[in-house]
Amino acid sequence: MATDHPRGMPRRRNARHLHAGGHVKVLLADDHRLIIEGVKLKLAELDPAVEVVVAMRQDELEQALAEHRDSLDLALLDISMPGTHGHAHIARLREAAPALPIIVLSGTEDVALMRTLMELGVQGFIPKAYSPEVMLSAIRLVLAGGIYVPPLLLASAQAQGWQPGDARLQQATTGAAAAPAAAGTPSLDGLRRLLTERQIDVMRLLSQGKPNKLIARDLGISEGTVKIHLAAIFRALNVRNRVEAVVASRRLQGL
Repeated sequence: MATDHPRGMPRRRNARHLHAGGHVKVLLADDHRLIIEGVKLKLAELDPAVEVVVAMRQDELEQALAEHRDSLDLALLDISMPGTHGHAHIARLREAAPALPIIVLSGTEDVALMRTLMELGVQGFIPKAYSPEVMLSAIRLVLAGGIYVPPLLLASAQAQGWQPGDARLQQATTGAAAAPAAAGTPSLDGLRRLLTERQIDVMRLLSQGKPNKLIARDLGISEGTVKIHLAAIFRALNVRNRVEAVVASRRLQGL
């Protein structure tokens, strides 16, 4: 494990650490040195003063989290490294650091795996076949509080019959077949007739890409209650899973 920081460059403060005087700090877990060096170069475009904590094995990942948990702004994790089993290491990191944004870097473009990890609460999934510019744009989005849904996953969801602005979604969110306030945009007023204010609060945090544990903490409720609210939100939006709900909720005007 190593911590890399460009020498001779001033440290610039990231929005997450403005109040603490910190700088952008990224945990990068991958077992390929070529990938590590390439990602570090792109991260330097994001912030020349970025600090990168590198882990190339599962034990190094655990050590890095133990040492840097409270100062990290982002985690970029490979789906497969020495010592890992499936995506258990990602689930453990999500559990250990619920507020830490996670982006998965993977050599696979398995849509089912993307869906599983997005529903687990990661903020992005970037296939390594994507361009460095796409990766950097996704990282910027996540650092700004957003969630990056890969086009392959969106295309798969839409191919299965779901469209963010289709008639089924509009009817579910307006309670009638009437046209919404803006073409293709669901009505928040319609949702308020289907959901409680607390459920609207849950949906607002869901749209920000927050996992259940963080939603529960922000609202002072249990994770079990969050899951109950999410079930109602999925029905109201006429979607089948978390990814579709995030995309649909982000289209709502005024949320």
